[in-house]
Amino acid sequence: MPAKPSIDVVIPVYNAPALTRHCIDSVVTCLSDSIRHIYIQDDASDVETRMMLDQLPYEHVHVHHALKNQGFGASVNEAVSRSDASFVLILNSDTMASEDFLPLLCAAMAADPQLAVIIPAGNDYARDNLDRYMREPGGYIRTHRLRGHAFLIRRHVFLEIGGFDSAFGRGYYEDIDLGRRLDLRGWHLGVHPGASIQHEGGGSFGRGKYYKELVKRNRNLYFSRYPNASLNILLLSGNCPLAHFPPDLLDALDYVFREGGYAHWLTPEPARLLLCLQMRSYAIGLEAVVRLLLRSWREEKRISEVWMLPDAPRLLRTLIVSWARVRGLKVLSWEWASTVQNGIPRLLSK
Repeated sequence: MPAKPSIDVVIPVYNAPALTRHCIDSVVTCLSDSIRHIYIQDDASDVETRMMLDQLPYEHVHVHHALKNQGFGASVNEAVSRSDASFVLILNSDTMASEDFLPLLCAAMAADPQLAVIIPAGNDYARDNLDRYMREPGGYIRTHRLRGHAFLIRRHVFLEIGGFDSAFGRGYYEDIDLGRRLDLRGWHLGVHPGASIQHEGGGSFGRGKYYKELVKRNRNLYFSRYPNASLNILLLSGNCPLAHFPPDLLDALDYVFREGGYAHWLTPEPARLLLCLQMRSYAIGLEAVVRLLLRSWREEKRISEVWMLPDAPRLLRTLIVSWARVRGLKVLSWEWASTVQNGIPRLLSK
């Protein structure tokens, strides 16, 4: 029987003492059988939080108080450098465990040597019907967007890639940037639907003006680095399953996902199987069509191209092509595999 992998937990902390204490208590209660040490990186919190941390009664909890505020990414980087475990579980201080999900996550890591990061599902994925997504070895679902509130990562991979980028300052989008760098180097990212963790959100900075300014600044930095991450493909088809997609279309979708973009698949009935969490499925209806066509409140949310399979409903094709021409969008018509020439779909309009 193979030895249990060594796992340490890293929790960066900035204020929010009540949420932080609940997080630490839940980790000790639920995960102690699977972990060795818990490294708390206090990012120059106020006196109340510092006192709470110094009074923790747990022997395997190690608290380090930073002299100045560095931000989420730098705090995690410093704490991970103290670990020598095979895997590191990185948790926001506003998360709470209710079960030991680590054996499931480790089994997925063992099943797929290219899996660098595995995320427990939970309330942050409540809007996704995870039953509709393909499973990879170990039972996980592929994702190309790293949500950094809770994830298990191979420590050597985290160190080799340089950890979180300090350019993102005090927080937001440094996790998505890390996932993009891993993805572009061929590593896999996954979400395990059998594991779960609760995430409060906004525990340190709230949702006020300062939060909005941080998000805006780092969103702009992220998309300046990865402009193709704003790709949003509107895919139209009849009720054909993924198994009937031409190989070239599957390759094109994979490129979009690896660049950080999304595909919004519009069909007469919701698709029963989806490739990864960056693929969404909608049943054709007035509300769904209008919602997709009006995705313009933020530039990175807008539909950027329209792709169509031959069995797409004729009326919908006509409507969408007319709309795309008004918006100046490219419309690609994908033929079935036997009729694609040189791997290039037929261009309808631009």
